[in-house]
Formats: sequence, C-alpha cells, structure tokens
Amino acid sequence: MKVICVDHIGIAVGNLEESLAFYEALGLKSQGVEEVAEQKVRVAFFPVGDSEIELLESTAPDGPIAKFIEKNGEGIQHIALRVDDIEAALAELKARGVRLIDEKPRYGAGGAKIAFVHPKATRGVLLEISQRDK
Repeated sequence: MKVICVDHIGIAVGNLEESLAFYEALGLKSQGVEEVAEQKVRVAFFPVGDSEIELLESTAPDGPIAKFIEKNGEGIQHIALRVDDIEAALAELKARGVRLIDEKPRYGAGGAKIAFVHPKATRGVLLEISQRDK
C-alpha cells in the first residue's frame, strides 16, 4: 500500500454556510458545495497545499455527521489518507487483520473512491482511505 499524502481533514459542522464564511475569511477558496445523498451530507472542500479541509454538514437527523455532532459536538470527524490503489490498500489492511468499516470502496465527494478503517483499529481515529483520479 502506498500512501501518497494526507488527502483531507474532515470537519463536522452544524451550519455549512457559517463555516464557509469563516474559512473564506481566512483567505481560503471553496471548490463549491456538493451533496452526497448516500452519506446524507453536504460538503465543501478548501484546498490547502497538497491537502484539503472538508466541511461536512448533515442533511438528515439520522445521518452519520448529525450523530457525530450529537455525541461529540462540532469538530474534526476524520482524517483521510490518499492511496494510489484503494482496492489493494483494503486487501492489504484486511490481510494484516486491520478492522475495516468498508471492505470495498464506496463513492465519496468529488468522485473519490473511499473506505473507512474502524476507529477501534486506529486507537480512536476515524481514518478514511481515499483514491482520486486527478
């Protein structure tokens, strides 16, 4: 498995518009807002060097981001690592006995293929593995 870089840091927010305004006040430029219906979220990415900040707002009270905010409050929800081949990365992690949430990639924002490693395997960090064809 080849990790290329920290792809992004996902931040759970209660109000996407207010959060967009804050990050834009820092001089960052959003790449726009996208809804990912399968994950019940609206997201916005801000490029920062080779990585990005991803803001995530729930579109449903039972969505994973809404549940995260209810339990933990707003803040960092996950860290994503970019890999060159997500299927190979997942197979390697599984072969090493790493507990996965997703054994197969799913659709992520921006057309990325994503999968999550279980926080119990990472000592409490929700780790996303991401492959982008860009």
